[in-house]
Formats: sequence, C-alpha cells, structure tokens
Amino acid sequence: MQEKIKSLIITSLKELNEELENEELENPTSETKLYGIGGLLDSLSLVTLITDLEEKISEEFGENITLADDRAMSQRRSPFRDVKSLAEYIEILLKEDNHE
Repeated sequence: MQEKIKSLIITSLKELNEELENEELENPTSETKLYGIGGLLDSLSLVTLITDLEEKISEEFGENITLADDRAMSQRRSPFRDVKSLAEYIEILLKEDNHE
C-alpha cells in the first residue's frame, strides 16, 4: 500500500511542479524534502499538494481522509517533511479509517 501512496505523492508533485518549475521537483523520490527545513514547497504549494492528494486518495482507495488537521499539525515530527513521512502518515490514516 505504501508504494502506491508514494506513487500518488510523486505524481502529484510532478503535476504541481508544472506550475512551480522547480528543477529539484522534476524527479521526486521518497527522500524529497517537502516542507520545513530544506523543504521545496512554500505553504501555498503545500496546501495545493494536500488538496490534490486527498482527491487522488479518495479516487484510488475510496476513502476520504483529511491530511491537514490538528493531529497532523501537532505532531512533533511533521508528516509533511518529506515524501516518505507523508506516505507513512497517509497509510496510518487509511488503516484507521478501515477499522472504524
């Protein structure tokens, strides 16, 4: 599941980069820094990415999740720091949603 999620994130980053034209986002990987120290996205770009991802996740997994909520924002280590941490966070949300 996590590989599929990473793929969705990378696809979204590539689509977002068509607007941003940031060379460092042309070929994103699991280690690509998203937001925070060394991050490639500003707050507006992060919101755009989150909105796009929530839509893609809904289409792919049939689940509606909210990525930017109090839980995500209050974590000591932000789930938005890189592709891998975001994929792990999304996987947790999807698993919780399936067990409710």
